[in-house]
Amino acid sequence: MVEKRWVLKAKPEREIIDSLSQSINVSPPIATILAQRGITNFDAARSFFRPTLDMLHDPFLMKDMDVAVTRIEQAIARQEKILIYGDYDVDGTTSVALFFSFLNSFYPACDFYIPDRYKEGYGISDAGIEYAAENNFNLIISLDCGIKSVRLVEKARSYGIDFIICDHHRPGDELPPAVAVLDPKRPDCEYPYKELPGCAIGFKLVQALVSQNPDWYADPLDLLDLVVVSIASDIVPITGENRVLAFFGLKRLKDSPRPGLSALIKLAGIRTKMTITGIVFGMAPRINAAGRISHAKTAVNLLLSESEEEAYHFGQQLDVKNDKRRDFDATITEEAIAMIEANEALRSSKTTVLFKNDWHKGVIGIVASRCIERYHRPTIILTMSNNKATGSARSVPGFDVYNAIENCSDLLEQFGGHMYAAGLTMEINKVEAFQKKFEEVVSSSISEELLTPLVDIDTEITLDKITPKFFNVINQMEPFGPENLCPVFLAENISVAGSLRLIKNKHLKFIAQQEDCNNRLEAIGFNLGIYEKRIKNGEKFKMAFSIEENNYMGYQSIQLNIKDIKFD
Repeated sequence: MVEKRWVLKAKPEREIIDSLSQSINVSPPIATILAQRGITNFDAARSFFRPTLDMLHDPFLMKDMDVAVTRIEQAIARQEKILIYGDYDVDGTTSVALFFSFLNSFYPACDFYIPDRYKEGYGISDAGIEYAAENNFNLIISLDCGIKSVRLVEKARSYGIDFIICDHHRPGDELPPAVAVLDPKRPDCEYPYKELPGCAIGFKLVQALVSQNPDWYADPLDLLDLVVVSIASDIVPITGENRVLAFFGLKRLKDSPRPGLSALIKLAGIRTKMTITGIVFGMAPRINAAGRISHAKTAVNLLLSESEEEAYHFGQQLDVKNDKRRDFDATITEEAIAMIEANEALRSSKTTVLFKNDWHKGVIGIVASRCIERYHRPTIILTMSNNKATGSARSVPGFDVYNAIENCSDLLEQFGGHMYAAGLTMEINKVEAFQKKFEEVVSSSISEELLTPLVDIDTEITLDKITPKFFNVINQMEPFGPENLCPVFLAENISVAGSLRLIKNKHLKFIAQQEDCNNRLEAIGFNLGIYEKRIKNGEKFKMAFSIEENNYMGYQSIQLNIKDIKFD
């Protein structure tokens, strides 16, 4: 097992902690965590713990929003055909479902299009433009894609088709010649928040349209259940506007989800409260499975379902596809690890780049993530598609894999993505050269620290501080996700008070106690069974852990979820 690097965050000044602790009546450890996250006074804390919809930004602050609204109003006035175009992942399919359900509720001359992952690849495609031309569409609204599609937007223009692009990926040097390009990451856009997913860009467009056309009788807030699913699944920061949208989206998902999402919740077996984690591990894989195994249209049909019966029908189809996805995932991950272990150069590299022409294109991104879990380094998994090598890249915390790929762009036909995830395509005969150059680029810029798994610890604590009241305040810090992660604590001089056992031969479960502390708490350490003997022998240790609620047979208790253990 690779030894993890523990980093204890710097403690804010004592005066800030004491002042915040008194003004909002929380314990010093809670005040410490809040101050570390930039919440240092009463007003900031109130906004954090009690977000309101008033905190959402005016959509017209986004560059080109006014132009986009005017063009859509013109299209409706002229009875033009509008095509909603989206990607095949969760962000893309929720984006399409959101905007199509809004538009189709009062304007029937519209349809949606999702590209085929295997025949067309990511984003705007020639086939998609041809489909729009053959079916007499006058306007295409792309969601979660299009920011780099200069040639294809020009092609659409040659057919007399206008484009409105709603995207959140990084633009290239040249923006496509669309009527409007809505993307907070474009350099000339002054929108205050830059990290919205594609679905939330679509939501902002709906907000803008409804504000100018109140007679369309649509409430954008009805769409927040879709927005939170995209925020969770696209792994964007849970800060600023995303946090507000996620907060109210989770409430909607709990109280009145649309039939398609309600079916997914049941199929995923989510019985406890709805969280970002529940969406990521329960709902997102099923939505993604449609585009990974066959065609993502099934996912959109599920999200657009108007009855429970229809939703459950499509939901079961996704469940079957998700089971197939799991099988492909397990098999290819096994093959990928075997390739690394059989090659000394690959084992000692600072990157992983693997290519096999028969790997299933739909799961290579997941396989890249699995390889990172084991080897903890930037990883690209490639397969053959349309006689090209196409792949998915994933990164480790703190390293910008998009920049590294951009530095190898002379070997690529196309690429796009974010800091931690990207897609790329190249000629098959360039894979070896790319593998070598990518290793050189990453090796010259990545630190040894980033190649070591990190346990990021917020603050040190004693077990007697962990009370139901303390846990209740932690819960109010939700929704948790990137840049607002569930707090991780450090406790020292820990030993076992009883009930030490091994679950499935790999997970530790015991009652934890601390020297000079009366509070004893249940603790579980997933994949930490290798420490069983040392703990059983009475060795004291320190542990990094988060605090969670354990629900078992209707009994609820506080449980420590151990991230790692180090012996004194």
